Amino acid sequence: MLENIDTSLIDWSRAQFALTAIYHWIFVPLTLGLAVIMGIMETVYYRTGDAFWKHAAKFWMKLFGINFAVGVATGLILEFEFGTNWSNYSWFVGDIFGAPLAIEGILAFFMEATFIAVMFFGWDKVSKRFHLASTWLTGLGATISAWWILVANAWMQNPVGMEFNPDTARNEMVDFWAVATSPMAVNKFFHSVLSGWVLAAVFVVGVSCWYLWKNRDRKFAISSIKIAAWVGLCAAVLSAWTGDGSGYQVAQKQPMKLAAMEGYYQGQEGAGLVAFGILNPDKKTAGDGEDAFLFRVEIPKFLSLLAERDADAFVPGIDDLLQGGYPLKDGTAALSAQEKIEKGKAAIGAFSAYRKAKAAGNETEAQVAAGVLKENVAYFGYGYIKDVDELVPNVPLTFYMFRVMVILGGYFILFFIVVLFLAYKKDLAHMRWMHWVAMLTIPLGYLTGQAGWVVAECGRQPWAIQDMLPTSAAISKLDVGSVQTTFFIFLVLFTIMLVAEVGIMLKAIRKGPGM
Repeated sequence: MLENIDTSLIDWSRAQFALTAIYHWIFVPLTLGLAVIMGIMETVYYRTGDAFWKHAAKFWMKLFGINFAVGVATGLILEFEFGTNWSNYSWFVGDIFGAPLAIEGILAFFMEATFIAVMFFGWDKVSKRFHLASTWLTGLGATISAWWILVANAWMQNPVGMEFNPDTARNEMVDFWAVATSPMAVNKFFHSVLSGWVLAAVFVVGVSCWYLWKNRDRKFAISSIKIAAWVGLCAAVLSAWTGDGSGYQVAQKQPMKLAAMEGYYQGQEGAGLVAFGILNPDKKTAGDGEDAFLFRVEIPKFLSLLAERDADAFVPGIDDLLQGGYPLKDGTAALSAQEKIEKGKAAIGAFSAYRKAKAAGNETEAQVAAGVLKENVAYFGYGYIKDVDELVPNVPLTFYMFRVMVILGGYFILFFIVVLFLAYKKDLAHMRWMHWVAMLTIPLGYLTGQAGWVVAECGRQPWAIQDMLPTSAAISKLDVGSVQTTFFIFLVLFTIMLVAEVGIMLKAIRKGPGM
């Protein structure tokens, strides 16, 4: 592992990866959601034979294709960065992390690539049934692709199904299904995919309302709005449910992230959930005596209910997690952060002793060192932490982004209910105020998805892999200048791609469905 790493190298490497991930997630959710909406439209065409639905499906399919192409480009770069910027990470856990990514590339990506060609170019060349199957299989391929990528990400949040091999200095997979079907992965998959459906529904409703605002293609617009709003409402409600499941998993596996999400420093029984609040900017570190909030509105006992499914349960705060001593479910007392750091250093020292003893052919000393390593390996990553305050993520960023995600999630449920009511019971075509609301809601859909990923990724800092490998030990030994240079190259490149994609999509939207 690396020692005495320039902190600016860590910051720039993280910034480059974050930049790529942010741009990539602009395209992925729209792809996932449009696949469902255009699939429903083509299904209606298949069942009714009405050419109107064929033209409607083809229009949204065109926007799907534009978005899909750019998303693939950013996704490929994102995967390459694991080898270029995070080579220690790739070496340390590549046997595990690489498996779901390999499956994603071999199975899901080739599945998408196969059927997307039939979907776009197979109209009137293959049977209606085979074309419909190709459309749904393209969407299924994109969803399966998301599954394996999110499995890999969930493993970073909750590493399971592996053992550390001191002979290879690598973590090796011992239970593939534990990795592939962990509760963290299942919740993350459904929550992320459903958020993509919500975004696509918002997008379709907003674009369709633009046609109504322009007083054109009314039948197409209203029909698209009805389908998209039903998809969006179902997805938004289910997202709230899977969000609750994700919150429970975070509480069980990443209590420091939960504490940061709540700006929660002092643990208590019957802990309340902050519905809305303003953090105290003078609060710098745990235990500094400053109140965490200038103002807050709290739902009594709701955090305990979310975290432990018990309204009176104790939920540790940031101070508790650093100081330790609170009771755990197994009856033992929680270790302090400093104790975990000492155990981590013992694990690293034992690993070094094991390697030296093996090299010298001293099996007795090697076995003793292996025993110490096995006893402390769960805290291996803590051995690289120099200050306990490093274990606290950026509380304001995590706290506010979590509330942006939750508040907008609630707004989308209300939005789709109103849209459906106006579409079925009123004359939505002439409600220009609602057209503007729908169009302005589109960027909120993107903001919600990005906020969710900020919470997921920034909330688990300083860990590249929770409790196992901090970012300071995961990066490649590179020149800071080279990382800075590629950061700005990617920034310019991705921005050009985004501008080009938006321009092409706007041109296609202005042209319309051509009915």
